[in-house]
Amino acid sequence: MMVWTERGSNIFSLRRLLAMILSLAAVAAMSSGGGSSLNSSSPFDPFDSSTSWSLGEDPSNSSSLTPDLQPATTAVAFPEVNPWDVALCVTGTLISCENALVIAVLFYTPTLRAPMFVLIGSLAAADLLAGLGLILNFVFTYLVDASVEFVTLLSVALLISAFSASILNILAITVDRYLSLYNALTYHTERTVTFTYVMVVLIWALCLTLGLLPALGWNCLRDESACSICRPVTKVNAVALAVAFLLVFALMMQLYLQICRIAFRHAQQIAVQHQFIAMSTTKGVSTLSAILCAFGACWLPFAMYSIVADSSYPAIYTYATVLPATCCSVINPIVYAFRNPDIQKSLWMACCGCFPSNLSLRPRTSSDV
Repeated sequence: MMVWTERGSNIFSLRRLLAMILSLAAVAAMSSGGGSSLNSSSPFDPFDSSTSWSLGEDPSNSSSLTPDLQPATTAVAFPEVNPWDVALCVTGTLISCENALVIAVLFYTPTLRAPMFVLIGSLAAADLLAGLGLILNFVFTYLVDASVEFVTLLSVALLISAFSASILNILAITVDRYLSLYNALTYHTERTVTFTYVMVVLIWALCLTLGLLPALGWNCLRDESACSICRPVTKVNAVALAVAFLLVFALMMQLYLQICRIAFRHAQQIAVQHQFIAMSTTKGVSTLSAILCAFGACWLPFAMYSIVADSSYPAIYTYATVLPATCCSVINPIVYAFRNPDIQKSLWMACCGCFPSNLSLRPRTSSDV
């Protein structure tokens, strides 16, 4: 019995000795920690369950103990997004949706094959490409390396071709309206259909040529001082395009003036009551005036600014004039397509299988549209 008692006392003494040694070691560790809090656990505490060591790991390696303090060397820097570019991208998306709807209606409606609808379809195709060009320009700017010359030239070629085709198709629609009144008896002939297709082909050939000019060397990629407000178009080319637009706008004004005169003369010849002249003809003139004013308000600021400004001017002025110009492609489907009763009827049939009883089914003349 005494043997077990002596052994127990020895074991108890060893335990006390071991506890004293561990206490002294803990006090020494805390005193060497540089004033660390008593409530904080030491990274070297073997009893801390949050600390785990692999077999080949060196605890003295500070980088492995504090990984969150290491500098991030793999972070990807994204360019700051310009709100103006976002606005142009949103506008391009709206343009694409509107004109894709117009093209779908014209394509799936066999009765819409008259020269007027051919020109409306060509205008919608031009505006659709313009909208896609705005979206691609945003993608090329922020998601693709824009310093590549091919990317820059492709973007500017698409935008120049599309917007030039849009303007010239509007001019072609104006010419078609004028001819429908001036040659009312011979307008619905095979010759008119052929003339319309030839006019559309010439428009697209000319616009594609204008778009390819920067790719053929007419650019300012080698001489930044020669750039216009829209890089890489040169200042000379920008002025030439702006002057050409002013000539187109002047021609449209002259044609719409002639349309109004013919409409008044026809109304006076066929009118029986003065009220008919006041309501019908005046409504047509006001509609044509609104169309012309909207077109001028969208494009004239950009055209005039292209003539007087160059690449040294602040970019915000360029954005402030480009955005209204792109909005013209938003207005075009509403003015030239969705107001047409035949297209409205096709839209109602495609959406709900019927059309409202108050929808006007009479064919509109050029003075009405």
